[in-house]
Amino acid sequence: MSINKNILIEELVEKYPSSVRYLMEQGIRCIVCGEAIWGTLEDAAKEKGFNNQEVEGFVKDLNELANREQGTNKKGMPNIDVKGITD
Repeated sequence: MSINKNILIEELVEKYPSSVRYLMEQGIRCIVCGEAIWGTLEDAAKEKGFNNQEVEGFVKDLNELANREQGTNKKGMPNIDVKGITD
């Protein structure tokens, strides 16, 4: 799944739990406000005063975070830990 600005915060948090910390660090704290429906990533960011360029930066960062969380690199290939592998 690719994260975009229209992803619902609920879906983002459910599928990528590590996104909670990232959003909190960016000042998007609505994920703990108790609202039943939080809206989209773009809605939450705009509500906090972020512009379109900043929203796109969040999308990029969150996709990179999601790829790491899922064990894939930027090209969608599995990350392989080569530590300890010898010839």
